[in-house]
Amino acid sequence: MAAASLISLEAVDVFHGTGRHRFHAVHKADLAVASRETFGLVGGSGSGKSTLLRVLAGLSTNWQGRIEIAGQKIEPSQSPPRAFHRRVQMVFQDPYASLNPRHTVDRILTDGLKLHQFSDIDRRIETVLDQVGLGARFRFRFPHELSGGQRQRVAIARAISLEPEVLLLDEPTSALDASVQAEILNLLVTVRQERPVTSVFVSHDLSVVAHCCDRLAVMQQGRIVERLSAEDLIAQKAMHPYTRELIGASTRDIAQTVS
Repeated sequence: MAAASLISLEAVDVFHGTGRHRFHAVHKADLAVASRETFGLVGGSGSGKSTLLRVLAGLSTNWQGRIEIAGQKIEPSQSPPRAFHRRVQMVFQDPYASLNPRHTVDRILTDGLKLHQFSDIDRRIETVLDQVGLGARFRFRFPHELSGGQRQRVAIARAISLEPEVLLLDEPTSALDASVQAEILNLLVTVRQERPVTSVFVSHDLSVVAHCCDRLAVMQQGRIVERLSAEDLIAQKAMHPYTRELIGASTRDIAQTVS
């Protein structure tokens, strides 16, 4: 792995279940993601991309191999320490399911900041709500009072309020309307420009990856079958038949993204 990699995976296998019900979900995954890079994981449903992201987030312990994030080795079968979850934050696909419906936006943001012992919490909340385009008027609203895009902005605010080194994004726009998707993608690009954060972005949508990512890996049936740059994706320079199939299905969307 490259010395400058902030995230490195070597021969990572991930499993679901145990015993005779054990399913081999990811096979011998190798990845290296550089500091401040945005790296995409793409593939169809069941390809293993979200499963691999959950391992990186410390949410799954049924795996084997070697993972190192920001100089810290992650051990299989052990939950990472609390400090890890401040440095590595995840934004989920469904913003409503990831927010406590009984808590206001203020409580959602305050709980994480208190847990990780941040000071000056009021100022931090006001700042981060401004950064995600919501502002103070949304601070004391409940999730059911927000639109899908506003909920996802809250989820992003919760993640970046902890000043993470790594941001993991699991299809963060796929549950949103097309017009709102563009707003959230532009927000994520702004976050990347303003903060020293390294991101791994999971998506089935190649146009989204072309818009947001520097490089990507293509996954099929639990295996990484190809790695390429965003420039090569846009230029349709894929080698693997599955990647070419994905590009063929998304050519128009990719062209519109970069035009």
